[in-house]
Amino acid sequence: MQIIQQKLSTPLTQDATLTSYVIDNSEEIDATKVRPAVIICPGGGFVNVSEREAEPIALQMIARGFQAFVLRYSVAPRRFPSALLELAEAVKTVRQNAEAWHIDPQEIITGGFSAGGHIVASLGNLWSSEFFKAYGYQTTDIQPNGLLLAYSVITSGEFTHRGSMVNLLGDDFHDAKKLAAQSMENQVNADTPKTFMWTTFTDGAVPMENTLMFAQALRKQNINFELHIFPAGGHGLSLANIETQRQGAKSTIQPEVQVWPDLFATWVKYQIED
Repeated sequence: MQIIQQKLSTPLTQDATLTSYVIDNSEEIDATKVRPAVIICPGGGFVNVSEREAEPIALQMIARGFQAFVLRYSVAPRRFPSALLELAEAVKTVRQNAEAWHIDPQEIITGGFSAGGHIVASLGNLWSSEFFKAYGYQTTDIQPNGLLLAYSVITSGEFTHRGSMVNLLGDDFHDAKKLAAQSMENQVNADTPKTFMWTTFTDGAVPMENTLMFAQALRKQNINFELHIFPAGGHGLSLANIETQRQGAKSTIQPEVQVWPDLFATWVKYQIED
């Protein structure tokens, strides 16, 4: 396996890094094998990038046959759309290196956790829009082929995570029109990719309504999705096991949630690969 870290530059920032975890092909097994890729956007409320939702998740994706990437995007005082452009650049980078990294360029999934999920949902909704063309991106370069949303910040309305929106928008948080534009449940369209989502009934920071509203919007567009609402567990569970336990917080261990990477891998196999 190769681990490669590189800087990403966009028209607005040079703050992001993309860490690649690339499985080498084996002459003994299959020298021509190509794999799906997952680009992970950890959470952190747009004030930091959580390491609990970075490499530990990438390694679990590697174990399930994916090429895995972690995007450490820019956060406050950087504002929208810095992180969104960085995710677009990450998708472009992975697709351009698909042959060298043994990736199927039509099987690139973007995965977001908490605030990182807002970035992923934004790209999923907007990749084909004029928004990215204004920054010089070609839609075929930045298209995600599937989305993974874990306890994600979706709405800027009643059930929003206020801190994430404040850090994302800065002074624009007080502009009603700009704030409303960050409600990703209202931006879902026919080009939004298939989506795998999970959250918990008892998440007190980013209520499950965020995920439900995105699911309802996908349903209206007749876009396939898989949704899991686990009955218990607080916010920021990551893998929900001892590997990603927040220091001193047993509440981040939730045995029934630990199945989600397997559920996701099965979904990719039958909904993205086939």
